[in-house]
Amino acid sequence: MEKNPAVPREPGHEVGDAHGLLLAYLDYYRAVVLAKVDGLSEEELRTSRLPSGWAPLEMIWHLAHVERRWLRWGFLGEAVEEPWADWLHGPGGEKQRWAVPDGVSTAEVLETFHRYAADSRAITADVALEARAEGGGRFAGEGEAPTLGWILFHLLQEYARHAGHLDVVRELADGTRGE
Repeated sequence: MEKNPAVPREPGHEVGDAHGLLLAYLDYYRAVVLAKVDGLSEEELRTSRLPSGWAPLEMIWHLAHVERRWLRWGFLGEAVEEPWADWLHGPGGEKQRWAVPDGVSTAEVLETFHRYAADSRAITADVALEARAEGGGRFAGEGEAPTLGWILFHLLQEYARHAGHLDVVRELADGTRGE
């Protein structure tokens, strides 16, 4: 089994403030998940190896929409079209699993991921961690909205968890191991 040399290094030890650390680790994990799928064939990107049914490309599509849900729709309170566009829905509207819509290419998935991540960077760059999400959007009717710090920490744990999922899937696909 090979180790994947494309996996980036963690942020440097010199990053000390919480805001900078959260943003640096989010960028690190964004790069990690992309490295985990780099080099997979189109077939492997779209093939599930797990009972839950998701494929690696669907994970990247999901993470792109996670960015948009938590920061544009959630933190900014903006109306976004189809906030759950990464989910395949059942006949009763229930979420079943992640899915890339028919006709969406790998290049489009990656472009969407990069665009939504760039949007998130712009949204969070100069905002204090203590700032609360705007009313409306994702947090409408839920009482006091979360802080930016809470949202960023939630995103960080989601990325870390999904990077681990992609480690397993990549090893099953071609033997490449994560670190």
